[in-house]
Parts: sequence; C-alpha cells; structure tokens
Amino acid sequence: MNKRPSKHESLSDKIHRFRSVLLVVSIPLLLIVFVLFLMPGRSSSSDAVGLTNRRVWPSQKLQKSFAVIFDAGSSGSRVHVYCFDQNLDLVPIGKDLELFVQVKPGLSAYASDPQQGAESLVSLLDRAQAVVPHDLRPKTPVRVGATAGLRALGHDVSERILQSVRDLLKYKSTFKTAQNGVTVLDGIQEGAYEWVTINYLLGNLGKKYYNTVGVVDLGGGSVQMAYAISEEDAAKAPEVPEREDSYVKEMLLMGTKYYLYVHSYLHYGLLAARAEMLMVTEDSDNPCILAGYDESYKYGGKDHKASASSSGSNLDQCVSVALKALKVNDTCSHMQCTFGGIWNGGGGDGQKHLFVASFFFDRAAEAGFIDPKKPVAKVRPADFEVAAKRACQTKIEDAKSAYPRVDDNNLPYICMDLVYQHTLLVVGFGLEPWQEITLVKQVEYQNSLVEAAWPLGSAIEAVSLTQ
Repeated sequence: MNKRPSKHESLSDKIHRFRSVLLVVSIPLLLIVFVLFLMPGRSSSSDAVGLTNRRVWPSQKLQKSFAVIFDAGSSGSRVHVYCFDQNLDLVPIGKDLELFVQVKPGLSAYASDPQQGAESLVSLLDRAQAVVPHDLRPKTPVRVGATAGLRALGHDVSERILQSVRDLLKYKSTFKTAQNGVTVLDGIQEGAYEWVTINYLLGNLGKKYYNTVGVVDLGGGSVQMAYAISEEDAAKAPEVPEREDSYVKEMLLMGTKYYLYVHSYLHYGLLAARAEMLMVTEDSDNPCILAGYDESYKYGGKDHKASASSSGSNLDQCVSVALKALKVNDTCSHMQCTFGGIWNGGGGDGQKHLFVASFFFDRAAEAGFIDPKKPVAKVRPADFEVAAKRACQTKIEDAKSAYPRVDDNNLPYICMDLVYQHTLLVVGFGLEPWQEITLVKQVEYQNSLVEAAWPLGSAIEAVSLTQ
C-alpha cells in the first residue's frame, strides 16, 4: 500500500518530486535567455568589427587631405607634397612631414623653349604622384606658383611657359588642377604665404598679432617683407595707385583676423640684385667682383658686364654701389619708408621678431658663419658685414679653397652678395646692426623638420578651399 504524501511537504521535497517537469520547462527558458544574452554582445562585437573594417578606416583615410605645390622659382623648381588631417594639422608622409624635391635650373631658363621647361617638372611630378594614394589623387589639388623669375620675363614669354606646364598637368597628372592653378604669383601672395607658413609651423596662428613673427624672404628675383600690424596702423596705410598692390592684406586664420603688411620688391632678389648692381657701373669695372674675374652675368635674358677692377673688390665702394641699386635716396612721400619710396608698414610688435629665409640662410652657411646642418641660426645683420669684409679681400683664384660650399657660378659674386644682404637689412629695411634675427631654412614641427617656404601657406589655402 502506497504512502500518502504529508500535508506539510517541504519545498525541497516538492522540487525533488517535480524535478523532471522543472527540467523540461527550464531548459528551453535557459536557452532563450542565453541566446538573448549573447545576441547584444555578438551584435555589438559585429558592429565594432564592421566599423573598423568598413567605416572607420576608410573614413579616416577620407579625412586626410593631400596638396601638391610646385615652387617655380628663379634658381630652380621644387615640389612640396603635404598631408593634413581634418584639423589642418600636418601628418607624416612616410617618415617625414612633407615630400620635398628640387631640380635646377628654374622655368625662367627656358624662355626660348617652353616645352622643355615644362618637361623639367616631370621628375618632380612623378615623385609627387608616387606618395599620394591612388584613390586620393583626383581629389588632391595641385598648384604651380611661378615667382619673380618668370615675372621678370614679361607676360607673353611667361604665359607660353605656363601654358606648356598646364598642358603637362592635363596629360600626365592624375591630380586635381584648378582653373587658376598654374600661375605667376604676385609678390603679395608670395609674401603672405611665407608669413602663414612660418607662423603656422611655430604654432602662432590664432594668437594676437603681436605674438606672431615677421618674415623677410630673399628669393632669386624678389624680396618680400611681411608682418602683422594692428588694425589702427592698417587704417593708416597709404593709398596706392590704381592696379598696384595694396600694402595691407586682411587674412582670417584659425578664427583670428590679421592685418598683414606685405610688400614684394621686384628686381631685389639676390640674383636680380646682382644685375641691378652691375647696371650701376654699366660697362665699367665693378668694385663688388672678386679680383681676377672678367666675364659677363646673364639674368632675365640679358648680359651684364661683370669685371673686377685691377685692384680687386672693395668693401666701401661696393656698399656705395648697393645703395645706388637700392635707390635709398628716392623720395619718400610717407612718414616712414624702406627703400625706393616704399612705405615700411610702420613697424611695431609684429616686426620685433624677424625670421629671415631663403638666400640669407644659404649665403650665411656658405660664408661659414652659421652651421649649414642646423635648420635655424640666431645672427645679427652685422655678421653679414664681417663676412663681406673677408670675402671682398679674396681673389678669384683663391675663392674655391676659401669658400668650398659655394657653387662655382656664384664664387665671383660672394663679396657682392654679402654686401648687398647687409645693406638690404640695415639700410633698406632699417634694422639695427646688432638686432638679433633668426635665419631659417626649416622649422621643427611635431619632431620633424619642414621647409620654411611659401608653398605650405598655399597648401593650407588649397586644402581649406576643398573641404
């Protein structure tokens, strides 16, 4: 006879008695809960992988922007390739923050053969295309900015050269060429871009104007000065004749409005200034030429007599020639002028710290008073005068041993170049002889060195326009 269950059966006894039923019911429920638990985790994981593989990386690639800028200067052609992130910060191309390659001579040397001039850029174009990802090339702006060398050739000749370059880019480039992407830069653009470049690399953009640095850029055909001035001083800028560039350029950079005094002096780049100084003495001997040299100097398609006097070069007489070439006694119709009757911008805090670039750095390195291996050097204008005194006492037969870093074609003019640079700084721009200035070739940016040249400023503008 079976025993009846107690009225007071415990919970554990009930579970034990109905364990088979509970197992049948609970197992499906547990499976459902387990699947529901796994689905969000698996879905989340899948989305993360999907974003990584399909969205995040391609999105990040698209956020990178490249720009290719050709600097068609007087002494040579260079290509600069830059890569920016979405915040317009430079990011590396390989191990460096830019691709920089150059060839000589410049486009202005091909006045009689524009097609050959364009073809001189092919090797630079090939190098640029090799570092830009294939899928980004059609979106990458390319610009060719010709400077004073082509300006000096006149409109018709320079336009034939530039058209050959446009044709080259049309048929051999995979980059995006704007309608006005191949042009002769006016001096205002060149000076402004150089100012933007150096202050960008120094991290000054977005700060007050008096926390920026001024820039003097000595190219082959022209020299530019640019520095930020106050709004009040900008309002005092003299009016200029019709079709001439104004003295002040307004720029909005990183949320800050700048009033930039900028002026370009055509014919006063280092190579052009030689021609100006030789024209002072015309067909006679020139006191700036090293003793023993008797040849001619070709610039802008013209030959100039370049012969030393029997006594050789003379520092004081060479200074007199430089002063005449600079036209320092021209009438100044403004309160303050540099040379040639040009307004100097009024000076001020934006000019207190000067960064001096291009041929200033090169000649100082070649003359031996700065270390050519370092990207910047602190000097004073008087250092150029000291170097000039030594150079002007050198004979042409001794020049190569005295200046091993100077190219043979430049050796006869080492005295002239240094005298001109000192005179330009002290008399032309009115700097104190012992004022500290910074000679700059490259600027350290994010633990890398970047060329202190106007193309970066142009690249920043080009990428900004495409975003």
